[in-house]
Amino acid sequence: MHTLPSSPTPGATPLAAKGRSRALRWLGGFGFTGLVGLGVLLFWLLAALVGPALLPRHLVDLQASVVYAPIDAQHWLGTDYLGRDMLVRVVQGARYTVGVALVATLIACSTGTLLALLAAATGSWLDAFISRLLDTLTSIPSKMFALVLVAGFGSSIGMLVFTAALLYVPGAFRIARSLAVNINALDYVTVARTRGEGTLYIMLREILPNIIGPILADMGLRFVYVVLLLASLSFLGLGIQPPEADWGSLVRENVGALPDGSAAVIAPALAIASLTIAVNLVIDNLPGRAAHERKGG
Repeated sequence: MHTLPSSPTPGATPLAAKGRSRALRWLGGFGFTGLVGLGVLLFWLLAALVGPALLPRHLVDLQASVVYAPIDAQHWLGTDYLGRDMLVRVVQGARYTVGVALVATLIACSTGTLLALLAAATGSWLDAFISRLLDTLTSIPSKMFALVLVAGFGSSIGMLVFTAALLYVPGAFRIARSLAVNINALDYVTVARTRGEGTLYIMLREILPNIIGPILADMGLRFVYVVLLLASLSFLGLGIQPPEADWGSLVRENVGALPDGSAAVIAPALAIASLTIAVNLVIDNLPGRAAHERKGG
């Protein structure tokens, strides 16, 4: 006997609609300023990923024009010290500023978090060894250490990523360890150990899910620090090397236009400022953070 397929229950919400509703509620939790920051952040991420491919070819191939030309219909951000279109240079520079900083931040935070989980889950001598080793690295002034590394081993992209990641591993470790140690002392972690769970299980299944929120917020701050560090190195001539350039390099190259207030020097500086402010707005307005702070208060 064949049965007709049952019709969907009235009022039932499809899975896709539930997902959209959940996403909208999550976005609504940011508030207005958080959404503004999220929009600016997504804009720069897209500019780094697909922006260079969308640039008009005649502007990309432009080799010589009026030096430090003002903003007009052809050059939306004017031209630089060689007459190149500044909009093209800023979009191309986003690949290095955003890309290098993002990779370095991911390496620093993932390494610091894994070391913190290992230190908290094992304790004893290993915790003390890792903590003292990273404290030694922290005692060296970060800017000076970065200048020594880059000046001694070159300013390739790989070296810049390694330098920035190395400098911010200790900070990520301290934040993650302080959270992980508190979670490690709770009863459900003790129960997991009692039933024979291994260290890796404790790290990844019991501790990590309960500290992921603060870790992501700290990652956003690390990203801002790395962006500013790389911009500082580039401004000193030790960052991305010509003919390529990140935003710090663009500020250094066009600093001669500063007395005239040319967009050639203002545009990359505003790009750095907008990116860092956007990340801070997103962090300050993460969904659930305001309610958590009110409860904590």
